[in-house]
Amino acid sequence: MPLRRLQILSARGFSAVRRLLARVRAWVQARPGLAAWFYPQSWNTAEGRYREYNGEYFASFHEQERMLADKPRMAFYHAAIARHVQPGDRVVDLGTGTGILAAFAARRGAAKVYAIDHSAILKHARTLAAANRIENVEFVATHSSRFSVDEPVDVILHEQMGDCLFDEAMVANVTDLRDRILKPGGLILPSVFEFYCEPIKVRDQRLVPFLWELEVHGYDYSCLARNRPQDPGYYRLVSSDLDLVEHFLGEPEPVLAIDLHTLKEPDIPHEIRFTRTVVNAGRLDGYAVYFRARVDGDLCLSSSPLDRGRAPHWGFRILRSDRDDFAAGDIIEVTLKVGSWPELDSWRWSHVKRAAASAAVAAPGVGGAADAATKRAGAWNANLR
Repeated sequence: MPLRRLQILSARGFSAVRRLLARVRAWVQARPGLAAWFYPQSWNTAEGRYREYNGEYFASFHEQERMLADKPRMAFYHAAIARHVQPGDRVVDLGTGTGILAAFAARRGAAKVYAIDHSAILKHARTLAAANRIENVEFVATHSSRFSVDEPVDVILHEQMGDCLFDEAMVANVTDLRDRILKPGGLILPSVFEFYCEPIKVRDQRLVPFLWELEVHGYDYSCLARNRPQDPGYYRLVSSDLDLVEHFLGEPEPVLAIDLHTLKEPDIPHEIRFTRTVVNAGRLDGYAVYFRARVDGDLCLSSSPLDRGRAPHWGFRILRSDRDDFAAGDIIEVTLKVGSWPELDSWRWSHVKRAAASAAVAAPGVGGAADAATKRAGAWNANLR
């Protein structure tokens, strides 16, 4: 058999095996009894799966380099700690990494800093602290859920935000520590977050449409629309490129605002409906998901695709949508449904287009019967199995 033919057959065989294993794993995990037998207990929840992944991912020097070289990120945390950590405070640094935030707190005069991490990076954090003569920091090799103290702490420091804010189990980890070890009136830095999901137009020269939307020199791909991939990851992109998004179609505003001082995880909705009035006409290519963190109202950390001062090591996510064209004044009615916030594969999104002519006589919110000028589109994702 020719070598090229053998290579093709081998590649197809391995691909088929991977697909089969993925289907088997999904089938098993959908059955708690089997999942408990086949998989470690930590893999039975979104937080547990992320915990296992986190332990390896953040042990990498490269990931630490990206975070430390992010100047807006480091300036934000340095300023927040300088404002709010007081001499004599007891502080927990959740997910300390190389220990830089713990060092900032120690240099502010904290009486005691507990630097928690369950990644192998912790041994390098200890070396760095000794080399930089950082005192009053106790490095604790454990997951935060297993950490406890004899005396409540004054401040919880963390950087648990994922690209989509919730995808690094921030809420579960921080609120667990808050409820167990933070003294009444204690601080969480940062605690106030805004979550955005904005309809966007990608720059024409950067746009990569779905395969079935293409026509290449008269060769039409539309017949492939009935073969849309069932892999949820196919419908998400990640980037930190400031030249990718041309504009938001509407005026951006947060679709969720949370404060970790008071938030309870069950309070986060699993369905969000919102509208945008189109002020920048153009093609809808998807939705940019990003966040802003705020301290004292004036100190801000942003991952927006249109913010030139954004923190670059975070990517913004693009939830892809079938092409739809909008004129100024049109209404975009968006629905985001979430099975589990840390599990991006559980997110589904769709939109309804209400043309400007009908928007003038119809209620701007979601709901009600669509008239002839209303177009329902982008619902493919909601129908993924």
